[in-house]
Amino acid sequence: MSAASVLRQVFGFDAFRPGQEEIVDAVIAGRNVLAIMPTGGGKSLCYQLPALVRDGLTVVISPLIALMRDQVRGLREAGVEAHALTSGNTEDESDAAFSALHEGRCRLLYLAPERLARDGTQRLLRQAGVTLIAVDEAHCVSQWGHDFRPDYLRIGELRRALNVPLAAFTATADAETREEIGQKLFDGVTPETFLRGFDRPNIHLAFAPKDKPRQQILSFAAARKGQSGIVYCGTRAKTETLAKALADEGHLTCNYHGGMEADDRRIVERRFQTEDGLIVAATVAFGMGIDKPDIRWVAHADLPKSIEAYYQEIGRAGRDGAPAETLTLYGADDIRFRRSQIDEGLAPPERRMADHGRLNALLGLAETLTCRRQALLAYFDETSDPCGNCDLCDNPPETFDATTPVRMALSAALRTGEFFGAGHLIDIVMGNATDKVTQRGHDSLPTFGVGKEWSRNEWQAIFRQMLGRDLMRPDPERHGGLRMTDAARPILKGEESVTLRRDTIRAARTSRPAVKQMVSEEDAPLLSALKAKRRALAEAQGVPAYIIFTDRTLIEMAERRPVTLDQMAGIGGVGAKKLDSYGRAFLEVIAGAVEDLHPARARLAGQPSGALYDRLVAAQEGLKTGSDGLEKALSCTPAQLARVAKTRPSDMGGLTRLIGEKYAERFGAAFLDEIRKGE
Repeated sequence: MSAASVLRQVFGFDAFRPGQEEIVDAVIAGRNVLAIMPTGGGKSLCYQLPALVRDGLTVVISPLIALMRDQVRGLREAGVEAHALTSGNTEDESDAAFSALHEGRCRLLYLAPERLARDGTQRLLRQAGVTLIAVDEAHCVSQWGHDFRPDYLRIGELRRALNVPLAAFTATADAETREEIGQKLFDGVTPETFLRGFDRPNIHLAFAPKDKPRQQILSFAAARKGQSGIVYCGTRAKTETLAKALADEGHLTCNYHGGMEADDRRIVERRFQTEDGLIVAATVAFGMGIDKPDIRWVAHADLPKSIEAYYQEIGRAGRDGAPAETLTLYGADDIRFRRSQIDEGLAPPERRMADHGRLNALLGLAETLTCRRQALLAYFDETSDPCGNCDLCDNPPETFDATTPVRMALSAALRTGEFFGAGHLIDIVMGNATDKVTQRGHDSLPTFGVGKEWSRNEWQAIFRQMLGRDLMRPDPERHGGLRMTDAARPILKGEESVTLRRDTIRAARTSRPAVKQMVSEEDAPLLSALKAKRRALAEAQGVPAYIIFTDRTLIEMAERRPVTLDQMAGIGGVGAKKLDSYGRAFLEVIAGAVEDLHPARARLAGQPSGALYDRLVAAQEGLKTGSDGLEKALSCTPAQLARVAKTRPSDMGGLTRLIGEKYAERFGAAFLDEIRKGE
């Protein structure tokens, strides 16, 4: 079958997502490929589809057992023979995999990289007829990355031993990582590289300054009750306290961090994959390999460590393409904490400098004055128009000329030797004669009391934005004292002005974060009914709900309301196997009753051959008793009509071979007319 046919009939899509088709073509052609695609951009299809078009077996190297099991389950639901060999296999699962390999039935075999260290793995794969290696999360090969997996270094050896093409995929690969992937996987020969756009337009972006942050998270979750979400926390302890607070508010919640026992972590991973509406409060340990497509929101209770980390973590939301939302909270303490992490780390100086640059980029995103998505994409060297799907497009920020208060703040820091944090400096400029201020004689400074016209909240916002602009940095050697950077000197000298955002603390206190509706009010009840049917089917089979259909597919059903199997086959994500397995069940929810089709016709649903089948039936009906109505009744079987519809013979000889001479004599001319009409 062609790539387009496999896309429609197996995966249920009429068109590729942007950027997929070129990668699929390169992989099918057997070229070595490195594809850097955004999280949720459809990486897995770029090796799963070629595996079904190419001859032989495709072996997929993937880092997590849970991810492999989910992909195998999804492929089998789509009618594809796929297996995994992992340490989590039951004896029956391993036996089934070896049998499929021995008999040549297996099309995709998933392995963890650690399996490559076993004696006999190369021999097994050679005997099984591997013709393509696909590598998921390829950045794990790089020692620059936090997800480094030493066994990934064996993949290059496997490629050389089998002498087959390799396709590597990742969502996070800067120039350093790409170079290392080329060295380790492709022997230094640059593969055909695809760097796809980083925009995820279905994800709503929002940041907010911290102000009673626990309540901010609870309010955000309350507006999205019943939707699956992740709350990323900066510490293990916070995952526990925040999970309890969410549970006390009536949410289905659990927590996850790297200090938990492995069995407890697996329980949480399994629950998150299978339960609708579960919220996980987690550290970043809950990350790579989360393949749940219908996560509707991601919140950060603390500032991420970099813009790459932020992008990867919010990218776990809305992987099905349906609307998803994010909220990232931040404050001066977050910035100090992240800076100290960098400064106290063991990385070489050039790496720490790069990490400071990455953090600065994230702070710039948090404090940007214009469209949030434009600022995010600019970091990845992409341009865009204002997106209309971020907090700053929803409510453009009010700005003001902050040159004067910024110069006051810088002056206060310099006059106190750059040894103090924001709290003490705010007391000085506001004229608050605290014990700490008076004991050090700072109440006699020229800057004492010069900023009384701004409230403490406003001063906190000014300092926070100064840190975000990298005008000041906390110095760990001075216990967090703020030091002026070179970028601030032109402002202090009056050579440059600075514009900042007015603080939004009051709005954060009074407003309830709005939830984006997935469908119109009119379609919402039907979507709920479709989700209930999906949940019942998933629970009966013991599989995650999205294995049946994703949210995006159900949304399209609710909006388009198909009433026939042909119409249902046109819904995105409804391939031939899923149409056969679940089409009638969901049509009954939508329409109440389903047309009674012969199985031979039902298998042609949504295909051009289905429409031809119907025309053949109509043509046959008029000739059952001959053209004069006096002959003995005669009709082809549904199976015969289906063969004609699928093969479309072009002449009487071909048609006769399919249905026999007596049927061809009566119906041949009419059938050939109908076939030609469809050409």
